[in-house]
Amino acid sequence: MRTIQERALDLFDERGFAPVKIEDVAEAAGVSPSSIYRYFGTKEGLIVADEFDTWGQETIETVLDGRDPVGSLIEAVVAYEAPRTSAGDSVNPSADIPWRRIRYFFTEPSVRLAAQASLDRASQLIVPILASSAALSPTQARVVANSLAFGYFACLEQWYLDDRARPIAWYVEEGLRPLRELSQK
Repeated sequence: MRTIQERALDLFDERGFAPVKIEDVAEAAGVSPSSIYRYFGTKEGLIVADEFDTWGQETIETVLDGRDPVGSLIEAVVAYEAPRTSAGDSVNPSADIPWRRIRYFFTEPSVRLAAQASLDRASQLIVPILASSAALSPTQARVVANSLAFGYFACLEQWYLDDRARPIAWYVEEGLRPLRELSQK
């Protein structure tokens, strides 16, 4: 999966997103177009897909603490980002795959929509966890789940706009602080 994404990103970076066809990516990655459709669904899926897409309800339940969803999201981001950053706040320049992917979230409207659809699916998996483990009504659980998912997206966007000035985890912690404070009252 990663090799296919890397070849796709190489082509998108070289030619632009719109001109590249699935067949071009398949040829560059040495796979059939049907394999790309099977793994990613669409050209946008080549960018949006990541290891979190394979997470089901059980995996999310082990990562997400319904009593502190913001804190557990921050912990997950820190754990994901740890191999990608060096000591301190500077970004490891050899860890460019997330950057290469995420910038398309904010420069290509169809990729942005695909990312938002993926976040919506993730929030649907979060709702029952919040409803069962926190003192939240179903409506409140849905609002918190969507705030968490789309708040995370807003943090990624600010990271992009700031040209990766700090690690993603810093933006998640800073950006979701108001939500965390509200959920702890």
